[in-house]
Amino acid sequence: MAKDLVCGMDVDEGTAAATAEYRGKMYFFCARSCKEKFEQDPQKYIIGNEKVAVAQEDRRPEASQDVSLSTGETLDLPIKGISCASCVAKIEKGLSELTGVIDAKVNFATERAAITLDANQVHAGDIIRTIQDLGYEAGSEKVTLPVQGMSCASCVEKVQTVLSNVPGVIRADVNFATEKATVEYISGQVTIRDLSKAVEAAGYKILEVEEGDVVEEEKAAREAEFKKLKHKFTAGLILVIPLFILVHWDKLGLSRIWAMSKQTSFFIQLIFQTPVQFWVGWQFYKGAWSAAKHKTSNMNTLIAVGTSAAYLYSVLATFFPWMFAAKGLLPDVYFDTAGAIIVLILLGRLLEARAKGQTSEAIKKLLGLQAKTAIVMRDGREMEIPIEEVQIGDAVIVRPGEKIPVDGVILEGHSSVDESMVTGESIPVEKTAGDDVIGATLNKTGSFQLKATKVGRDTMLARIIQMVQEAQGSKPPIARLADIIASYFVPAVIGIAVLTFIIWYVFGPAPALTYAVLNFVAVMIIACPCALGLATPTSIMVGTGKGAEHGVLIRGGEALEMAHKLNAIVLDKTGTITKGEPSVTDVVEAEGVRRKEVLRLAASAEKGSEHPLGEAIVNKAGEEQLEVAASKDFNAIPGHGIEATIEKKRVLLGNIRLMKDRAISLGDMEQRAEDLSREGKTPMFVAMDGRLAGIIAVADTLKENSKTAIAALRHLGMEVVMLTGDNQRTAEAIARQVGVDRVLAEVLPEQKAQQVKTLQAEGNKVAMVGDGINDAPALVQADVGIAIGTGTDVAMDSADITLISGDLTGVVIAIALSRATVRNIKENLFWAFAYNIILIPVAAGVLFPFFGILLNPIFAAAAMGLSSVTVVSNALRLRRFRPPAVAVNP
Repeated sequence: MAKDLVCGMDVDEGTAAATAEYRGKMYFFCARSCKEKFEQDPQKYIIGNEKVAVAQEDRRPEASQDVSLSTGETLDLPIKGISCASCVAKIEKGLSELTGVIDAKVNFATERAAITLDANQVHAGDIIRTIQDLGYEAGSEKVTLPVQGMSCASCVEKVQTVLSNVPGVIRADVNFATEKATVEYISGQVTIRDLSKAVEAAGYKILEVEEGDVVEEEKAAREAEFKKLKHKFTAGLILVIPLFILVHWDKLGLSRIWAMSKQTSFFIQLIFQTPVQFWVGWQFYKGAWSAAKHKTSNMNTLIAVGTSAAYLYSVLATFFPWMFAAKGLLPDVYFDTAGAIIVLILLGRLLEARAKGQTSEAIKKLLGLQAKTAIVMRDGREMEIPIEEVQIGDAVIVRPGEKIPVDGVILEGHSSVDESMVTGESIPVEKTAGDDVIGATLNKTGSFQLKATKVGRDTMLARIIQMVQEAQGSKPPIARLADIIASYFVPAVIGIAVLTFIIWYVFGPAPALTYAVLNFVAVMIIACPCALGLATPTSIMVGTGKGAEHGVLIRGGEALEMAHKLNAIVLDKTGTITKGEPSVTDVVEAEGVRRKEVLRLAASAEKGSEHPLGEAIVNKAGEEQLEVAASKDFNAIPGHGIEATIEKKRVLLGNIRLMKDRAISLGDMEQRAEDLSREGKTPMFVAMDGRLAGIIAVADTLKENSKTAIAALRHLGMEVVMLTGDNQRTAEAIARQVGVDRVLAEVLPEQKAQQVKTLQAEGNKVAMVGDGINDAPALVQADVGIAIGTGTDVAMDSADITLISGDLTGVVIAIALSRATVRNIKENLFWAFAYNIILIPVAAGVLFPFFGILLNPIFAAAAMGLSSVTVVSNALRLRRFRPPAVAVNP
């Protein structure tokens, strides 16, 4: 064990929190602060201290502990202070320039950044500092935790190291004297319980502290911001109303009461407008100054400069009227214009904040589903504990009317469970011992005990929430044009406004300065990058949230956009079109034998069988409540079937070869078996004491809504292709039942991706729907991969869209929702572009030479506020999305 060169604390490769290379040697440090001091002047610490130099090895450690995120990690970070689309572009550009940042996407609507990074090159703290340097506030929080069990300085170093290595922690400082740890972490990425577990794993303990609910805190912050906006808007409105009364004093007939001079009116207007300008509108100055410090501009710049121009012009006209006097007349002032602009923009932001809050309703609903506590069996007794303390393997008791706390498998008991909140299926599902249940679903009738199989972030609900959040933070290709334009928008508008001022001042009619100022203000105020920035993310948020409500999880905006271009759907047969497990479809009795007797004898012979076909027969007998008899002298005949003695009768059950080997006469039953085989079913003959008793046909049966869903897909203009490893005859039999357009049979698992590629080569945009591990390559190859949620985790991880319910109607919903969302995005982008393209020239005064029309800056402010509200409100129309009727009511 060597010592930290800076502080002298014991440290080695296994406990280092930071590393640095100097002159071919690797040095380890207990904290980033020590490393930073070392890097400022290495010689200061090395000279005379070579004996205590830390781990002087000529190799790098396998993994630096300088970071708290793993390579390729995606960091989801809340950011405060984003006011327009140019802010988004600036933050994305600044983050992308950091070494180690692979991709950075900022969502204006959610005010969050999704950053993909190589944590071996960049630390979460570097991300935070970069955002702060750009003039914004990164969503980090600090908490001070009392730590028990520390006895020396090395304990401090251990606790500090384990806390620093928790994913999402930016910095951790531990004070031995006070026995407290101060941890800075990314909001929503880390919980107090995560920190407690890390410390406990190192052999120490964190005393219990109150942990705030991140979601509630975020909600409270939004509500506080909304309240603040509302108060400022109300105050501004109260102050602006007298301004308008003063401006129209004579028209209102008030001069009969007090013949106020124009100069007096100007001074009173100045008194009313000054608090509006510098208190009510302070946030615009604050945002503009923050941008100016970083040599950039944003929406706040336009508002602050525009209203300040009107205000300063009016102040000069009030105190120095001779500067603007024309033909002996006093100039007008525009305090009312500046005040009305600020109040109207605040009203727009107030309405926008309310509407934006509604776009994230889906996440709020999902978070609200989670149970808060669970009843578990511990030491032979029932205990009610917080949901966070449930562990894998715990026996959890669920009573009627309660939410199921975690994912698990029923150990004993039975009930019906309402899974509609997760799968979108309204009919309760019967559950009994051995069945899987999903956390957050509602237990309706009976009581049962389950074994917890997934807890915390691994539960189905947690994965759904994570996928929805990731999707809502993503950007589809259609948004790229808006992003590019937004990055140049504000500087372009300022340029147009300055050009407008110059043209009006040089070529405009008298009073030229007044016209120049008013049109300059109108251009600055009417420009709206907010509408451009909100056009895509608001629609994506509502669209993906609506999908989650219907059991359709869309991984990102790119998948959502691509889904509307699809024209071919490849459906894996087993587990997608069919249930993926055989069941009895037909029981055909021979003359003189009862149907139930045929099924009972076959089930008796197969009792205890692990063969899927045998299990299907036994299950069918159970469904019909037939009493299965004990069998004797059981004999399995490879490739043929089985034989056994049932109630002193010798029973044969098998294929046609077994019957012919035993010289059993089949008569017209052979043709019946052939017919069943052509329908894709597997016929099995039942013989009793040398005489044919009947035929039992078994097949992988269709899922309930497969036929209707495929019809709906064809109605949407899709070519439906069924892909299967079955032989051509069986595949065509299933295809006829469901009505697919094309059959690809006898396809080996490793050939599935190639079949998708072949369809793409024909010019198709292809979606692949599958549920198994062997479907994963094909899901990745397809333009859109759609996984059945009842399938494997590998398939779900490889897919762009996941259908939680396992029902093909989800594919119809996904495509319909994609089309509705993309249509909504295009409407928003059209409005945002059209608004700016048409109204900026109007504000500049292009209509004045032809029609004598000038746009009053007050109306410009109202139009600007309305544009953002219009875009968000249009996105909220998606909340009324209803799945195609054919998919809901088959």
